[in-house]
Amino acid sequence: MRIMLEHSTPTAAPFDAIAEAYDEVFSKSAIGRAQRRAVWSEMDREFHAGQSILEINCGTGIDAFHLARRGVIVDACDSAPGMILRARQRANTSEPMAVRFRCLPIEKLDTLPLQKPYDGVLSNFSGMNCIADLAPVVRNLARIVRPGGRTVVCVFGTFCLWEVLWYLRAGHFRKAFRRLRRRGVDAVLAPGASVRVHYRSARYLSRAFAPCFRLKRWRGVGVALPPSYAASISVNFPRLFRLAVAIDPLLGRCPGLRSLADHMVLTFERMGESS
Repeated sequence: MRIMLEHSTPTAAPFDAIAEAYDEVFSKSAIGRAQRRAVWSEMDREFHAGQSILEINCGTGIDAFHLARRGVIVDACDSAPGMILRARQRANTSEPMAVRFRCLPIEKLDTLPLQKPYDGVLSNFSGMNCIADLAPVVRNLARIVRPGGRTVVCVFGTFCLWEVLWYLRAGHFRKAFRRLRRRGVDAVLAPGASVRVHYRSARYLSRAFAPCFRLKRWRGVGVALPPSYAASISVNFPRLFRLAVAIDPLLGRCPGLRSLADHMVLTFERMGESS
């Protein structure tokens, strides 16, 4: 694997605080693996060998390497230098593929050099939830995605049934309904590191991405499958957890039920004349 690392000026980013532990806490957990496989099933439908894809908020590079193994050409960026460092360390030199990493926040996509538009964009696991104003981001995505190209976005939903039940059981009423707050919620990642999280519906996002993008489809991830902070369930109730993993794709495509999921995966098509 050939890893090309490009840097803008490194600055402190909230997610640097969890970069070192992110894979152990989430990516390698049973819940994290199941959620990621669900997102992969969607993005693999849209991104194919030979295409050029930009991944934003790429984290430690797991999705970028998955795409590269399938023959997709990947540019990946993240605002946290620590995440980019972990992505570089993930490289397996025995695999003949290339991923180009860059330290770049979503809000600065306008500074991304562009020789030709990308075939698509991927944003996994709620990077878009950390953006207060989506309008400039959508304008930049319209600039960098070719007409007919796809943008696959995985975000937190506005109402997670698992979350409500989990926190009500523990007596944390504010946390149980935190996603309903219109102005967002401050999420503490680590001591001294926090980020504002904004929860938005599929309808809101469809309008925010219009008229440059059309929402093709969306599904829920985490209707039966619990959120990552409920990791004890996968350990204490392995049979029920396996059942949840099996039925979650079905529930996540059901109108009504999919709105109760922890995450939503939305696929947008770039509008305009194809070249």
